[in-house]
Amino acid sequence: MRIRHKISLMILLPMLVTIAAIAVINFYQERQLADQQVALLEHSLLASKEAELKNYVELALSSIDNVYSSGRNDQAAQEEVKQVLRSMNFGDDGYFFAYDYRGINLVHPRQRHLEGQNMWQMRDPAGTLVIQRLIQTARSGGGFQRYLWEKPSSGHVTDKLAYVVQLQRWGWILGTGIYLDDLDQAVNDIRREGEHRIHSTMLAMAGVAVLAVLIVFAGGLALNISEHRQSNAKLTDLALRVVRSQEEERTRVARELHDGINQQLVSTKFQLELAHFHLTEGEGGVTTLHILDKGLQGLSDAISEVRRISHDLRSSLLDNLGLPAALEQLANDFAVQTGIEVAVDVANCPRQLPETPAITLFRIAQEGLTNVAKHADAKHVSLSLQADGSSIRLVLIDDGQGFDVSGVHSDHGDGIGLHNMRERAVLQGGEMQLTSTEGRTELVAALPLQRLA
Repeated sequence: MRIRHKISLMILLPMLVTIAAIAVINFYQERQLADQQVALLEHSLLASKEAELKNYVELALSSIDNVYSSGRNDQAAQEEVKQVLRSMNFGDDGYFFAYDYRGINLVHPRQRHLEGQNMWQMRDPAGTLVIQRLIQTARSGGGFQRYLWEKPSSGHVTDKLAYVVQLQRWGWILGTGIYLDDLDQAVNDIRREGEHRIHSTMLAMAGVAVLAVLIVFAGGLALNISEHRQSNAKLTDLALRVVRSQEEERTRVARELHDGINQQLVSTKFQLELAHFHLTEGEGGVTTLHILDKGLQGLSDAISEVRRISHDLRSSLLDNLGLPAALEQLANDFAVQTGIEVAVDVANCPRQLPETPAITLFRIAQEGLTNVAKHADAKHVSLSLQADGSSIRLVLIDDGQGFDVSGVHSDHGDGIGLHNMRERAVLQGGEMQLTSTEGRTELVAALPLQRLA
């Protein structure tokens, strides 16, 4: 998995987990709030209906008080009370009912066919012994009772709340009730509103999560495009510098071949032609031998020049005797060519290193010495290899005039120079550090030994 994908996952996963956690917490909080609202509404409505029922029953008691309080217990008084109760209605489904202690219905103005029937064993659809419970509640001092009963206006069985009291002297219970379908409707409305709010919140959270993912994706895509462009620009710049470096190297080799070996070979050719002429004319002797000696010396010089150019391109000591010997030879050749004193310390370096790291350090040393010769105006140079338990370090120090390191780092000119040296070290998992002041310039290239194993 690429690093940018890992970074995207590191951003997305915690964010999505956080959003999911917030959504779950919000869901349960909204659910709890909805339940609290339902409970509060139900309690409030029930309290209101209970107060309303008490008022209705008190009104009924007031309406029959003149008969009941007279102390009469005859049938006529009881029939008069029944007629008063039958005539008292409120709303579409509000009425009063009365039962005796045996469960016989005495008054039921909306269902007259029930009057006179013994309903002691009557159960509602939930299995509740309705009349027994009403009688028990009334004889216990009066109170409220919930049960299921058929609503007259709709004909459907509906939840009902009743309030009952007793007429103890006559052995009656008197009460009225309110159907709670409107309360159920209000509660269901509140529940639906809560569910809608929860649904809307969850959709909003999902929208936020999708938007966040899209933003991260867009940011990652933009970053990817930017990095891709930068990488392409760097690759293009590197390719151009490599091409320039190759052309510079070819130009150098061509110039050395033309100015050095070619001239020496031409001079040798003239010497040999002159010796050939003398021999053809029969003019041998000391002069001819001298000419041949000069020709042989020219060939020797040409061979040495070829060997030098070959060594610059690829040191044979690097392959045969290892990096320390190659660096010593490089330093000796540099001292002979430039007259700059070079101190070499490679005793603590392992002789055998893998080919690629050895070439990397050799080329860095070669390029560093070339820069010293061209720009440093130094008198003394030290070159050392230092190996410890974790890395091998090439250290090149000169006592030249120094230069502005930051200026070189920001320079994007045509030369490859220090950029090439640094990139060689980075490609091997290492690094290169450069410090410079007047009188001391230090170059350190370090490669990890783990990568060299």
